[in-house]
Amino acid sequence: MHSTSVLILVGVIGLTLGALLAFLASRGRQSIDRTQELELRLKEANTKLEDFQLQVNEHFDHTAQLVHNLTESYRDVHEYLANSAMRLSSQDIGRQMLEAGSGQLSDRNEELNVLPPRDWAPKEPGAKGTLSEEFGLEKEASTPTPAPEGVTHR
Repeated sequence: MHSTSVLILVGVIGLTLGALLAFLASRGRQSIDRTQELELRLKEANTKLEDFQLQVNEHFDHTAQLVHNLTESYRDVHEYLANSAMRLSSQDIGRQMLEAGSGQLSDRNEELNVLPPRDWAPKEPGAKGTLSEEFGLEKEASTPTPAPEGVTHR
C-alpha cells in the first residue's frame, strides 16, 4: 500500500510539474510573439513616417515650381502690357511700365519729401507738453454752480 501512495504522489507531482513547465513555455512564447508584433508595428510606423515625409517634400517642391511658374507668367503679362502700351500709346507711359516691372522707381519719389508725423507740439516754457498726463486738464474751482430757476435740489 505504501508503494501505491508513493506512485500516486509521484504522478501528481509529475503532472503539476508538467503543467507548470507548459505554462512557462507558453508564456515565454507569448512574450516572443508580443515582441515580434511590436517590432512589426514599429517598422510599419517608420515606413508610414518616411512616406509622409516624402509626400511633404514632393508637395513643397511642386508648390515652389508652381509659384515660379506664376511669377514667370506675371512677368510675361507685364512685359506684354508694357510693350503694348509703348506701341499703342505714348512711349513715356510704356517706359514707366517697363521701369516699374524691373523694380526701378520713377523719379517722382525723389520729389516727395514727406516728414514723419510728430507726436508733440511746440509749447510755452513751463507749460505741460501734449504727452503729459495733465495736458489740457484745467483744475476747476470747487464752487458750486447755481441751479437754474425752477429747479430744486432734494
